[in-house]
Amino acid sequence: MIRKNILLTPLVAGFIFSRLYAFIAWAIVGTGLLHMLTTFRLATSSATARVWFFGSGIAIALVGVLNLLHRAYGRCGLGLRMACRAANIVLLVFAAVAGAVTAAGIAQQIVLLSIIGGALILSCWPAKLLART
Repeated sequence: MIRKNILLTPLVAGFIFSRLYAFIAWAIVGTGLLHMLTTFRLATSSATARVWFFGSGIAIALVGVLNLLHRAYGRCGLGLRMACRAANIVLLVFAAVAGAVTAAGIAQQIVLLSIIGGALILSCWPAKLLART
């Protein structure tokens, strides 16, 4: 009698990828919230710079929310899938450029680019494999 390996079933893979996508999307939302909260610690910058910094945090958090929506409804919404992928690409490029311009630490860049890159990869994953279970 041949036993099927349970790790290779689409149901198990879908469950794992769906949970991973949720974790990554919530991590992006958390990064955006952290970005907004650190605005209040910027005492030396101008009010305009603080507004832009806070607005960047809002944008980051909204990309995370867009990924959560894609995870939940991406299977039935082509526009949602395309918008989510485009937002992930823009955020990934922006984070890479911002990390280089601000001379962020290598560990910071690796963590942030890994989270956003993971979201980009999972947003391009076939929707049927990300079915919520």
